[in-house]
Amino acid sequence: MASESVKQLHFLLIPLLAPGHTIPMIAMAKLLAQRRSVMVTIVTTPVNAIRYGPKLQQHINSGLPVRFLELPFPATENGLPEGCESADALPGLHLLPNFSAAVDMLQQRLEQRFDSLNPRPSCILSDKFMLWTDDTAAKYKIPRIIFDGMSCFKQLTTHHLYASKVFDEMPDSEPFVLPGLPDRIEMTRAQLPPEFNYTRMATSEQLERVRETESRAYGMVINSFDELEEEYVKEFKKLKGGKVWCIGPLSLSNSTSIDDQHYLKWLDLKEPGSVVYACFGSSSRVTPPQLMELGLALEASKSQFIWVIRGGDRGEEVEKWLSEYGFENRVKDRGLVIRDWAPQVLILSHPSVGGFLTHCGWNSILEGVSAGVPMITWPQFAEQFLNEKLIVQVLGIGVSVGAPVVVHWGEEDKFGVTVKSEEVKTAIESVMDVGFEGNERRKKAKALGMVAKKAIEGGSSHHNLTLLIQDLLELANVRSQKSLT
Repeated sequence: MASESVKQLHFLLIPLLAPGHTIPMIAMAKLLAQRRSVMVTIVTTPVNAIRYGPKLQQHINSGLPVRFLELPFPATENGLPEGCESADALPGLHLLPNFSAAVDMLQQRLEQRFDSLNPRPSCILSDKFMLWTDDTAAKYKIPRIIFDGMSCFKQLTTHHLYASKVFDEMPDSEPFVLPGLPDRIEMTRAQLPPEFNYTRMATSEQLERVRETESRAYGMVINSFDELEEEYVKEFKKLKGGKVWCIGPLSLSNSTSIDDQHYLKWLDLKEPGSVVYACFGSSSRVTPPQLMELGLALEASKSQFIWVIRGGDRGEEVEKWLSEYGFENRVKDRGLVIRDWAPQVLILSHPSVGGFLTHCGWNSILEGVSAGVPMITWPQFAEQFLNEKLIVQVLGIGVSVGAPVVVHWGEEDKFGVTVKSEEVKTAIESVMDVGFEGNERRKKAKALGMVAKKAIEGGSSHHNLTLLIQDLLELANVRSQKSLT
């Protein structure tokens, strides 16, 4: 007797518990749940459900089939403060191993609930660093798709570096050509991501485990869009047998609203394209002396600016300098300092913003691209130097401050000041320049911003999401037929 075909998929989304990883997956959940043949369950913890609930609530209220599955987080059992359920809430980096141990304990808690989920999940879509999801997917015989919050440019580069080992025996500061890429790009070993530039926060053994689980995954979802890195998407798809789906920029799927309109009112008073927005992202830990160099550069550049300062556990040192130097008084007519958090997507999309000084985290890069704003690139760690190469050399929509080396996360004081204020000032002036070169850069950035919006609104990324759903429906039907024979 023939079985009925599978008509609905149930995606189990499992993000890494950190804002830069969770927020894109919340956006992805909404995009998936808007399709008739999909329902979505997001695996999270009670504190994170409260934190991110507002981003989903209106969609839940409208009847979209998307929900949270809350798993108790074993914080105190692992020596963490009660309620510490996200990487950015850790009191110190020494507790990262404790946090990782707590995250690993979520596997058993999910599997205890798995059989009660109705309908039964068709697939797991998990952050690539949630390594235990590989075992869970195998146990329940469902496909696991990786979400990697990085570009195809990064994926392809990493693959060829692993394959070639071209940098072996090479001094840290000697430039070499990245192998196997469509464009000629030079880097130094000291600028490579942690896979080839080990740190105590990401050891070679840990990263090898990531590679192993990635190799067993059914496919990969990428927060990018085909037109942004066309040649790199094509080449990476070849490596992965076509099982790569670019469905971004996911930030364009997140509705944003703020109660305090102060920042936007300030921007309303400025000339179009006259303001530099400077922000190092949610996880960068820039030292106070290096932040001071940025402040001096913003002052010396004579540009209007918004500067977001996240001082973290060294905030008192930064505040002391701001006060003693009289920074905010010196720049009061043209500069606005925001502490800790800013509505980045809203600010970048304001017509007065004409430049984005960024740490080159992939989420921030995509937000800058989507807003059509040229960038001043100041990479810090992880894959950010690769992102800079894509923005500056391949796409031609950014200018580098000249950061020489990766400043390993958690080891910032060892590196000291790596970029001086004069170098930052020069890059700011170049991006804000209204001459031929600056205008050409702006045109390219605006054109890319328009393409990004089209990609999500019925274009390439919308189509790729359809292809992903079709692929998984076909797989589910094949498996359903096999189970009957």
